[in-house]
Amino acid sequence: MRPSYFPLALFANILCLCESYTLRSSVSWVVSSNDVVEDGDLSEEVAPALLVDSAGLWKQAYPSSNVLGDSVESPGELVKPEGDSAAQLSSRLFSYRLEKVKKSASSTPPPHQDTAKTARYISHYSDWGYLATISTQEKIKGLPFGNIFSVSDGPLDNSTGVIYFYVTPMDNTVADLKSNPYASLTFSEAEGEFCRQMVYDPEDPRCARLTLTGKMIEVAPEELAFAKEAVFSRHPVMAKWPVGHKWFFMKLELIQIWLQDWVGGTTLIPLEDYFKATPF
Repeated sequence: MRPSYFPLALFANILCLCESYTLRSSVSWVVSSNDVVEDGDLSEEVAPALLVDSAGLWKQAYPSSNVLGDSVESPGELVKPEGDSAAQLSSRLFSYRLEKVKKSASSTPPPHQDTAKTARYISHYSDWGYLATISTQEKIKGLPFGNIFSVSDGPLDNSTGVIYFYVTPMDNTVADLKSNPYASLTFSEAEGEFCRQMVYDPEDPRCARLTLTGKMIEVAPEELAFAKEAVFSRHPVMAKWPVGHKWFFMKLELIQIWLQDWVGGTTLIPLEDYFKATPF
């Protein structure tokens, strides 16, 4: 009996038809990691194209240049969303192009023996940290409460060692700080690539962690210009956040600097040594 090649031929035809298609989840972004959409680039016609329709799994995989850029070409016929869905979608898409933030942190941190430099390195190149306060919430009043905040100690080429925040009174943490302004901010080197490259667990002492403890205060008027540059240069999207939330700048006045960056114990770094060191 001669073998039948019909199933193989049929499968080959299907592969040819699917050549320019990709399998995606029911809702996913059709943009590359190198192209992040700015809200100013979006129109009501273009925005729906950035989401894959949940009606099916197979969708045409258009190059990002067809979706993004100065001259936007619509990839085929688009269905305009009804009601408030266009506004809701646009509100989710406001972001910033990655080239606005030059991520230039060295993949190799300072030698662990240089504790002050290591502390400055971590505090400068960390984009976010975990801030712990004493809670004023009814059920956990007087207990520790932690929250994530985007932070900056200055533009990438100008480290100060002073940590700046952009916060809203609507945040539970800010309510806590009004009652008790003292807080601890923790960074982990696991945020970057070094610990992953070295296959260090985040709790491995060689994957450095830094805790800055001090008093959270509102930034003075004469310092506002620098605080704004420090935060918005590292987190451009924050400049677009709704003004109705009454955002304002705070900073952490340091009292203690605690570091663990190697086996065998921790280090308390004198403030003078910390501010004398640089992360570069």
